[in-house]
Amino acid sequence: MSRYISFRDFDWLLLIFVLLICGLGVMEIRSATMHTKFAGAHIKQIYWIMGGIAGMFLVSLVNYQLLLDRVHWIYLAAVTSLMVVLIFGQKYLGARRWVKMPGGGHFQPSEWVKLILILAMAKYLANLHQRELSWPDFLKAGAMVGVPMLMVLAQPDLGTALTYLPIAIMGMFLGGVRLKQALVVILAAALLMPLAWHSLKPYQRDRLTSFMHPDADSQGKGYQVNQSLIAVGSGGIWGSSEGSQTHLSFLPVPQTDFIFAAFAEEHGFVGALGVMLLYFIVLMRLTQNAQTAPDRAGTFVVMGVVAVLSFHILVNVGMVVGFMPVTGIPLPLMSYGGSSVLFMFLALGIVMNVRMRRFVN
Repeated sequence: MSRYISFRDFDWLLLIFVLLICGLGVMEIRSATMHTKFAGAHIKQIYWIMGGIAGMFLVSLVNYQLLLDRVHWIYLAAVTSLMVVLIFGQKYLGARRWVKMPGGGHFQPSEWVKLILILAMAKYLANLHQRELSWPDFLKAGAMVGVPMLMVLAQPDLGTALTYLPIAIMGMFLGGVRLKQALVVILAAALLMPLAWHSLKPYQRDRLTSFMHPDADSQGKGYQVNQSLIAVGSGGIWGSSEGSQTHLSFLPVPQTDFIFAAFAEEHGFVGALGVMLLYFIVLMRLTQNAQTAPDRAGTFVVMGVVAVLSFHILVNVGMVVGFMPVTGIPLPLMSYGGSSVLFMFLALGIVMNVRMRRFVN
């Protein structure tokens, strides 16, 4: 470790709030799975969190500028890993998203690709040093995110593919996207919408439409949304200790995508508001770290993490309360899942990396 780098510059306050969210997640995973076949999942989640913390400290020691200098090779490795998934990935419920690891575990490369895209976009756009993006630079940046996004869509994994969009949007916004360029993208997206719609799997189309009218097929397409709304509503102001929707298994797999609904049922509006306040504090601390970054690339990196985290929270909570379609996007740091937890802590490691080099000449 460089003699100029000290853990005194580590954002310990940010880590405390992150661990508070993780602790609430572990508590809710334990409660939601206590009498189900997933009992004990909270122990595995603790192991993932511990591994994530170790990874965060390790990443914080590696100069992020060295990572940016080698990001083109890392990007190629990321694209290669997605290709490996498409060819050799484990097929589950009609989708190839995971690679089987030694020991029986599974790894989802599309999660760590988000971190690589954040670094790649930061490196490319920060080096332009222009107030506005030219059309060639705009198209190159779009292709940089578009290629892995299309590969993830082919798995198919619509939810994870959508999480790549905020990385591109934030990067281009900071890089100086012009109004004309943004309007062209919006128009192109509108024109391609019918084609994109027909290319989706039937269950994906059902997910995108059922949230608008969950009562139309309450026992079929709208079942998840319906049960989630009932769970959130039954929590009231202070919560319900019985948690009937969660504990009687009406709410499907509450430890993953619908963990916020399970938490809201057991801890009510006050508990849910408390969790959202914790997320708000984390986002504000991240934004503050972006403002104090030692260079333009560091700012781009931290704001890329802010964009992904904000998108995850917005879509997941919106999905739980019926304002967003069910897309399989987990709630960061709370939902059960190793790949998601590891990505978040590695992303925080990069943020700490940038912060700890604020005063390095």
